[in-house]
Amino acid sequence: MKDIMETIKADKTLSSLAAALEQAKLVERLKGADPYTFFAPDNDAFIRMNIEKTVLDPKVLSNTFTYHLVAGKYSAKQLHEMVPAKLETENGKSLTLEMDEGETVIDNGKFVTSDIECSNGVIHIIDNVFQPNLSGWYREDLL
Repeated sequence: MKDIMETIKADKTLSSLAAALEQAKLVERLKGADPYTFFAPDNDAFIRMNIEKTVLDPKVLSNTFTYHLVAGKYSAKQLHEMVPAKLETENGKSLTLEMDEGETVIDNGKFVTSDIECSNGVIHIIDNVFQPNLSGWYREDLL
C-alpha cells in the first residue's frame, strides 16, 4: 500500500497538490509513519482559488497545507458522526465539520472522494483549498 504522498503523486486529479507539497517541503512528513487524515484539494480547487499564482512562498504553502492535515486517521463515516466538531490541524488552527443540505462538509469544502486508504493514514479529496487565515471565521456560531 502506498503512503499519502505516493498516493497523491499517482492521482492525476491531484497533480497541482503534489507540486505544491513538494514546494512546501512537506513530502517527507507525508511519507512518514504517523497516521494522518489529509484533506486533498483536487486540481479544480486550485484553478478556482487561483492558488498557484497567489501562493508562491514555500512557508505560506507549508502553512496552507498543514492546515489540510490532521493527526490520526478518520474515515468519512467517523467524520460524519462527529458533526458538529472542530478538528485540530498540524498548523495549530481548527477545521470546522458541519452538515450542509444533508452532506458533511469541512470548512468550506465538500468531499469529492472519501476514504482513500494509505499506509500512513487516509485521504479525502475535497473541492476547495482551505485558507488558514479564514479558519472558522464564517461558522463560529455553530459550535
